[in-house]
Amino acid sequence: MDDVTVTSSVFFLAYGSRLRTPGRSLLVQSYTRPIHLKSCFSTVEKVNKMAMVSIKRILITESVDPCCTKILQDNGIQVAEKKTMTKDELIAEIKDYDGLVIRSATKITEEIINAAVNLKIIGRAGTGVDNVDVDAATKRGIIVMNTPSGNTISAAELTCALLMCLSRGLPQAVMSMKAGNWDRKKFMGTELYGKILGIVGLGRIGKEVATRMQSFGMKTIGYDPITPPEISATWGVEQMSLEQLWPQCDYITVHTPLMPSTTGLLNDASFAKCKRGVKVVNCARGGIIDEAALLRALESGQCGGAGLDVFVEEPPKDYSLVNHPNVISCPHLGASTKEAQARCGQDIALQIVDMLHGKALVGAVNAHVLASTFSLDSHQWIKLGESLGLVLRACSASKQPYGQVQITTIGESLKNSVGFLGSAVMVGLLKESPNNSPNLVNVLTLAQEAGIMIIRNHAGEDQKLAKSLCMVDISASGSKYKATGSVLGEVPVLLELNGSIFRQPIPLSGNLLFFKGMTTPQVLPSVAGILAAAGVVIESFSASVADNGDQWCCIGLSSLLGDLEALKPLVNEVTQVFV
Repeated sequence: MDDVTVTSSVFFLAYGSRLRTPGRSLLVQSYTRPIHLKSCFSTVEKVNKMAMVSIKRILITESVDPCCTKILQDNGIQVAEKKTMTKDELIAEIKDYDGLVIRSATKITEEIINAAVNLKIIGRAGTGVDNVDVDAATKRGIIVMNTPSGNTISAAELTCALLMCLSRGLPQAVMSMKAGNWDRKKFMGTELYGKILGIVGLGRIGKEVATRMQSFGMKTIGYDPITPPEISATWGVEQMSLEQLWPQCDYITVHTPLMPSTTGLLNDASFAKCKRGVKVVNCARGGIIDEAALLRALESGQCGGAGLDVFVEEPPKDYSLVNHPNVISCPHLGASTKEAQARCGQDIALQIVDMLHGKALVGAVNAHVLASTFSLDSHQWIKLGESLGLVLRACSASKQPYGQVQITTIGESLKNSVGFLGSAVMVGLLKESPNNSPNLVNVLTLAQEAGIMIIRNHAGEDQKLAKSLCMVDISASGSKYKATGSVLGEVPVLLELNGSIFRQPIPLSGNLLFFKGMTTPQVLPSVAGILAAAGVVIESFSASVADNGDQWCCIGLSSLLGDLEALKPLVNEVTQVFV
């Protein structure tokens, strides 16, 4: 797109004369030259589409594949590897790093997150983030990322191996042989062929388990509250409710995250609904199967065997389950293959690098709004949203707190943008508020805590308008404020403020002085005189169409005024902002 040029001759057209005050030479620059909107942003901003995230130093606290460190270092990131750190050591160290890479052993608590004053990202080299306090990280604006597919194959293969071992008692037979026994009759097994496998959780791993066990002739049924039944049907899994699933299964395997709704999913009540002798496998997270209920089911014969790779407490202090003769247990080996470790290490490093380079955001569990922001266009719209929020914050400073904020997008190109635009607006509105540093990750949480109602709408195309628009309406202590903006020539511009339409778009960059006053020849020279006396250079000007004798004006300044008191007697409203 060509440069959009806004000529500042409107400054003179609005008032009909050059600015002069007796005995003073005004510091006025650039009134007769065009303002090239593209020049408002530096080349660095254009290249770095995700300039809000800068990672220079990363701490790795567990063993990850060496390729992770190499990829990060090759992209200019300093990496420190400090394994087996205590909680206190991590709290003392974490303040010096922008990023943290962990596996499953490091527990990132709220206390650690609060000590991580510079942390911007937590990368989990593996699936699941239940060892990270995601809510605390989100509130601090820290992105939490995992590698959703890095250990899929390894975890699925281990699940299948445990299912096969349960059907034939292979580990027990091996130990018997090593003890010098030859007892063929003791280890009578069953075929998997024709048996029914219930898969609870039909994500990546659940899908891979299903396709592999179908090759043994097993019938696969499943439950998942997210995956549509028509999708799982394409991989041969019939979905049904848990109440329908429990009584049918010969084998059950769980592949869900650990959360309140999945904790103790298999318990005394659900075991009672299963076939007698059902066999269960858990390679997901300890706690999905109630361990005490499982032991009771094993002792009674209601459960015929269990394959456990995970435990509520790792390593377990109570070995009652591990020592049970019908339990096959592993020390959390789901991702313990060379291939999975290389894949997870590589994936987390590449995901971090791709995010920093503005290519994509993969694996973020608490920053979904960022996923659609990786383009220059979206970057400038984010800048627009934040700038509109800053302008409205300045206008409504005496009326806070905010009650309601409504963001409306207009134009086909913005139909999927109201989410991140709404967050960007809130970043501007809440900037420099006490005790928080809003960004796109945490701003909705902060707004909710502040009791602000956010309404987001998309109005579609307006045939009367040639451009896409973002309109923001806010209410604060009974007063209403409105700003409308767009992006022209890759530059965010303000088009309307509180119902007044500007004759020329205002580039939202730098130091801006807004004031509303009577359309008389005396106002502007008086304002210019005060600016000159303060040593402030006027760099640009735009005025709105007059409304009932008043108009809004915007002056671009070389620096903000230290005090607006001298201007207040001259105008009805005045504020200034740096954007």
